[in-house]
Formats: sequence, structure tokens, C-alpha cells
Amino acid sequence: MASPKFHPDFNDRAKAAAEAKKAALEKFRAASTDPDAAARRAEHAAAQAAKAARRAEAERQRRERVEMERLEKQMQAEEAARRQREAEEEAARQAEIDRKAAKERAEALAAEQKAARDLRYAMRKARRAG
Repeated sequence: MASPKFHPDFNDRAKAAAEAKKAALEKFRAASTDPDAAARRAEHAAAQAAKAARRAEAERQRRERVEMERLEKQMQAEEAARRQREAEEEAARQAEIDRKAAKERAEALAAEQKAARDLRYAMRKARRAG
């Protein structure tokens, strides 16, 4: 049969747990009064603050970059709209010029046709009169 050393009873287990708890508490108390621990905590806090500052700076730069991209796209859209307006205005001016030229050609053609008609009329009249 095995000796009781290898099979601890409840009291032995409770005693061992209490000793472990007491040792952990002592370790915690010693760490809280350790001057090196306070320095390590301060160093850790400074590192965390620096990390937060770097994150904030990176976020600010990202937002600035996004804003610059948005402004650039807006400027490109405005430039495209301006070029489109200019093209439409030029097309309208050219259409007006073409319309006036067509009107002048039509008036010139009408004048030529009238002159030819008047000439025929005058010739016919001259033949009858003479």
C-alpha cells in the first residue's frame, strides 16, 4: 500500500494552499515596496504615453492625408467641370457661328435666285416688247 506521503489528505492540501497564498501575498508586498518596481512602472507608463503620442500623430497624419486626397479629387472634379463648361461654351459659340454662316449662305442664295428670276423676267418682257 502507498504511504500517506503520496496521498495527502484534505488538511494537508488546505495547508499547502494557505502557504502558497501567503507566499504570493508576501511576493506582492515585496514587489510593491521595491524601488526598482516603481521605476519600472514609471518607465512603462512613459513608454505607454510615448506609444499613445505616436499613435495620435500617425492618426493625425492619416487624417491629413485623407483630407488632402479629398481636396485633390475635388479640385480635379472642379477642373473637369470647368473644362466641360468651356467645351460646351465653345461648341455653342461654334454652333452660333455656323448658324449665322448658314443664314448668310441662304440669304445669298435667295438673292442670287431672285436676281436670276428678275433677269429672266426682264428678258421675257424685252422679247415681248420688242
